[in-house]
Amino acid sequence: MTALAAAGYRAVAPDMRGYGETDKPEPVEAYDIAQLAADMVGVVDSLGVDRVHLIGHDWGAMVAANTALFHPERLTSLTLMSVPYTGRAPAQPSLVLADLFGDDFFYILYHNEPGGIAEAEYDADPRGLLSRLYLSPDSPRHEPEVTDPKRAAGGFIPRIGAAKGLPSWLSQDDLDYIVDHFERSGFRGGVNYYRNFDRNWEITEPFTDATIDVPTIFIAGVHDAVIGGATAEALDQNMSSSISDLRRVVLIADTGHWVQQEAPEQTNAALLDFLGSFES
Repeated sequence: MTALAAAGYRAVAPDMRGYGETDKPEPVEAYDIAQLAADMVGVVDSLGVDRVHLIGHDWGAMVAANTALFHPERLTSLTLMSVPYTGRAPAQPSLVLADLFGDDFFYILYHNEPGGIAEAEYDADPRGLLSRLYLSPDSPRHEPEVTDPKRAAGGFIPRIGAAKGLPSWLSQDDLDYIVDHFERSGFRGGVNYYRNFDRNWEITEPFTDATIDVPTIFIAGVHDAVIGGATAEALDQNMSSSISDLRRVVLIADTGHWVQQEAPEQTNAALLDFLGSFES
């Protein structure tokens, strides 16, 4: 944000629905993709502008991509980070995942189990979860407590090796800040995003053959588990059928999922190069 602001842009990062200090409705259906996209338009309206450069990472990338589908007239450009957009899934997501993983643990299926099991685990140990997630691929870890792949063997936190220390890009103050916010907000809002995969699939049926036509770039770390080792060429090919104006795929070496924290200089350079192309 500071790099963009220093370059003359107005940089705004909202707390997403369910996170931080914004509203956290209880109902699962309050977090469907149409409402999340509408939230982004609400933010734009509140700023008093017509169009924005929209940048999203991880779930933010999914929300940003769908905002480009639902409300393309409000975007000048789109930057997706870590999670590529390849169009609407050909089949109901929960059935695909259940068939793929069966009785094995997978966090998205875990988040969709009834009774609020996932957020109960996370709410009981926010630091345990967050300190395990905010790491680089090469960060030293202890061995996981649970190595049995079966769901019955345990929840999510014990399956992730505990950190032996903080990565260079995350200070203790930053981690404490994040943990403090989740201690106050809880994890239900964030988990509810995952509980809408099937609902989102139904909602986006009108976009089955639609393309994102907003000028777009994609940025990720080479070692981001989300892209599974895909090359820039493969990612470009996979996304081009769903994004008509994909300008560039940027993969940053020696970097994992938290690309904007792990490699801020390279990420900012890619963003500013892209955004600068729209200046008259």
